[in-house]
Amino acid sequence: MNIQSHFTDIDTPTGVMRTYIHRPDVDADASYPVILFYSEIFQQTGPIERAAKLMASHGYAVLVPEVFHELNPIGTVLGYDDAGREKGNDDKHTKDVQGYDTDNAALIDFAQQQDWCNGHIGAMGFCIGGHLAFRAALQPEVKGTACFYATDLHVQVIPNAPGQHSMERLDDIKGELCMIWGKQDNHVPADGLAKIYTALNATDITFTWHEFNAAHAFMRDEQDDGRYDGQTATLAYQLALNLFSRTLR
Repeated sequence: MNIQSHFTDIDTPTGVMRTYIHRPDVDADASYPVILFYSEIFQQTGPIERAAKLMASHGYAVLVPEVFHELNPIGTVLGYDDAGREKGNDDKHTKDVQGYDTDNAALIDFAQQQDWCNGHIGAMGFCIGGHLAFRAALQPEVKGTACFYATDLHVQVIPNAPGQHSMERLDDIKGELCMIWGKQDNHVPADGLAKIYTALNATDITFTWHEFNAAHAFMRDEQDDGRYDGQTATLAYQLALNLFSRTLR
């Protein structure tokens, strides 16, 4: 399916949020399910854009917000290098978690006003974006969420008000979750995975849990650091597409 790409600037309580939109370019009158797609700390890099376009080519309108829009000039893309990681991690430790909640609400409100949105909304993301997708699942409109090696669910890193950590608000999740992990992920060790799984399993949330022999960022198809695993990435995309075909169609 051919796609079109453009961007819009969405007003949020914490400032203007540049959002990149990738959606089918088939029928001007057609409407599609929406996927809120959350990037790594580097924002919309080449790998993130390609992943968003891949999902769009399966018949979804994919919205990629700049997750640290309050802390960077519009259009900022950080490099996959020491300077980029340092800046991105600093931003992660600076932005209050409630800012992500207002971002999510603004994205959902924007999507619901578009003719190309059919009203069904899901979320997905990589790394911190996996956590932010999990955070988006707290919104009642989100029906399905795919979290790829979500960081910081098992620890207190992102600034939170008391009782506002994502794992403390599991009762707010009404949709289905697809949790995808790499067993060799040094950001989420085995005890962290066990902690997250145990907490989810104690609820009535519908979720699937998938662990692969893969490293952190195994979906990222750009860095030549031995982490990218194309075969496993393909399987992981299929899991997400299966989720969305059941929950958003």
